[in-house]
Amino acid sequence: MSLAAVLTAAVPALAVAQPAPATQGVISYPQAYFAEQRPSTALDMVQRLPGFSIDGGDDVRGFEGAAANVLIDGARPTSKTDDIEEILRRIPAAQVDHIELIRGGAPGIDMQGKSILANVVKVKGSGFQGLIALANNHVFDDGRNSSGVRLEASGQAGPGAWEGGLRYGQGIDDGAGPGRHVRIGPGGARLITSDIDSHGRAYQWVLTGAYETPLAGGTLKLNTRGFWNWYEFNQLDWIKFPSPALESVNYSEDEYETELGARYERALGARMNLELVGLQKLTGSDIVSPYRSTGFNGDFFLDQKTSESIGRGVLKYRQSDRLSFEVGAESALNVLESETDQLSNGVPDVLPAGDVKVTEKRGEVFGKSVWKPINTLTLEGGLRYEGSALTSEGDVSLEKTLYFLKPRVAGTWAPSDRTQVRFRYERMVGQLDFDDFVADSSPNSGGLAVGNPALTPEQAWVSELAFEKRFWTKGALVLTLRHSKLTDVIDRAPIFSGGLVFDAPSNIGDGTKDELILNATLPLDRVLKGAQLRGQSTWRRSAVTDPTTGDEREIYRLRPLEWEAHFTHDLPQYRMNWGFDVFSAWRQTSYKYNAIYTDKLKTWVMLFAEWKPKPDLTVRAELNNVTERGFRHTTTAYAGPRNTAAVAYVDDSDIQFGRGLYIRVRKTF
Repeated sequence: MSLAAVLTAAVPALAVAQPAPATQGVISYPQAYFAEQRPSTALDMVQRLPGFSIDGGDDVRGFEGAAANVLIDGARPTSKTDDIEEILRRIPAAQVDHIELIRGGAPGIDMQGKSILANVVKVKGSGFQGLIALANNHVFDDGRNSSGVRLEASGQAGPGAWEGGLRYGQGIDDGAGPGRHVRIGPGGARLITSDIDSHGRAYQWVLTGAYETPLAGGTLKLNTRGFWNWYEFNQLDWIKFPSPALESVNYSEDEYETELGARYERALGARMNLELVGLQKLTGSDIVSPYRSTGFNGDFFLDQKTSESIGRGVLKYRQSDRLSFEVGAESALNVLESETDQLSNGVPDVLPAGDVKVTEKRGEVFGKSVWKPINTLTLEGGLRYEGSALTSEGDVSLEKTLYFLKPRVAGTWAPSDRTQVRFRYERMVGQLDFDDFVADSSPNSGGLAVGNPALTPEQAWVSELAFEKRFWTKGALVLTLRHSKLTDVIDRAPIFSGGLVFDAPSNIGDGTKDELILNATLPLDRVLKGAQLRGQSTWRRSAVTDPTTGDEREIYRLRPLEWEAHFTHDLPQYRMNWGFDVFSAWRQTSYKYNAIYTDKLKTWVMLFAEWKPKPDLTVRAELNNVTERGFRHTTTAYAGPRNTAAVAYVDDSDIQFGRGLYIRVRKTF
């Protein structure tokens, strides 16, 4: 949940408008379509698009594969570190001319591998606008408060437009709280009983800025972002049985991110367009985690820095309204420097890949085309070829060169404006996570995991079929079936070093993953005027071979079921709306050679009401965690490898977190 307010603007009382009829798979929603909802930001508007859910994109190196499914004025935001929802929050609703929902592709539009996109088209030449907002979140159980403030402004400077923002927020970790811990031994004997008292808190600063201006016959946009976050978690385990004792674990992380980006676009004639992108990102993280108990003290330290430099060029050519082409190239330089230390009772432990520097040089060339042979059929094809050279220095000396060819074909058949059938077949190649290269630890990861730089990226042949049906004025139903045939699956496996056994990310062979995704928007005007119910549910089934036991199991930390539901009721006569959000319980399982960790988060419910007494003033109240959901962590520990040893004990920790009241007031000017 956001810690502070978001950018807002007055929405004039307009007559209810209908979306424009679909043209080549594009539905246009004018600003008047959202009038009864009285949105404050572009995010409020995008979240109301029928049959659409925001996809923030993948956290990957490079620019090509990191796209979200939202465009701003037909282009991707240049920033990688700035979340797409935050970007939309900074766009006042009054600055949105209309929003286009692009379904299944259209000539001249790069779908970025997505089957559906939202394009927010802004009003040109908007004048000065500013915002100041204050927020506070109060936790009823322990009386803690976390506050936030947001300052934003935008306007014109000569021929260009500028925007800037400053946000400060405090956060309370709703995965921490009071609870109970029980350890059960073989035969059901109770070994340990204890009470848990845990707290987590964060402090965060975010500074953003952007400037866009005509330049040399084109348009140049510059953006910058600075981010600093400090997070602290502490837990006391008050042991009651078999004898009184105290164990404690603390975890603190100090991290920062800075980013500078630039995008230049210029038309090269009536049909051709050139786009150039440059980006520089620097990040750093410092982690300290001490553990204290009777007879054992442990200390963990991690100091990590990364940098990413990206250069990208794309040439787009639109032959006609039915045919377009795109070619481009991208290069990136990524560097990770990481030093990990762990002490057991003051004695340093030997950690594989504890001190590592990894350098990656990436290059990619690509070509894409969209063709609409007939009015009801759109075809898309693309081919990407990437190469990367990785070197590792320090504890692990390694040189590796990787090349992958990634073809993609997709198509959309639209027998009517209200019905679409979409398909996709694509080879997808994951990226090696730099965090997997180094030793790491966290309070919820099950302890220490060593690094493994000798990984190969996970690959998948993905087949996807989607059916979309739109009904009434604002109703939509989208059903998607996706099958992934996986190779070089990255999971967890034992690593042997110096006579010791460690857990590490590893390639464990082939696997499969199936997903069934249902996205629905149901207008309820026929029973309750102004009401709407939206939701999405994802079912997952996966299979890999466990590297320790040789048995088939699900993929590490893949959640079999997740769903969410959002109810809203607009009351324009009272200048307000209210509703609730429900996020489902979920379960994920992690595997080590000698343990299985199961995490379960219970259902989370939030009630809200938003009132707009004046066009430039908004008050929002949220009652969070109505069901007082809890977090349950279960460890099944074995006396040795799971394929040969018996269960030594089962740990069960049940953490509860109470309700909270969030109040936000924002004023525009």
